[in-house]
Amino acid sequence: MILPFIGLILGIGIGVASGIVLPYGYSAYVAIGILACLDSVLGGARAVWEEKFQLPIFVTGFFGNCVIAMGLIWLGNRLSIDFSIAAILVFGTRIFQNFSQMRRLWLNKNKKGDMIGKE
Repeated sequence: MILPFIGLILGIGIGVASGIVLPYGYSAYVAIGILACLDSVLGGARAVWEEKFQLPIFVTGFFGNCVIAMGLIWLGNRLSIDFSIAAILVFGTRIFQNFSQMRRLWLNKNKKGDMIGKE
């Protein structure tokens, strides 16, 4: 479980140290791509916690989500429609849902059922 986070920290460090600066015109694509990839990473972490993780599903989802999200932003730019708001809403919602499920799994990992309403 710790290996993906080490990879994330290492990737951020390499990205910052590389000094590569993207043109302003690509900022929407990169931001939505990062959001889509973060959604996939949290979904993968949740699958690991639920012991349902499958690498081919994770890899295809990771790259597929990123490409589709950036493709929608590109299409929106061509049609003069701001799809980035919709992408932020969808991926943001999924990130919070994955986080809440991971939180529930972590908090209930030693419990045998719901404690609400029980005395």
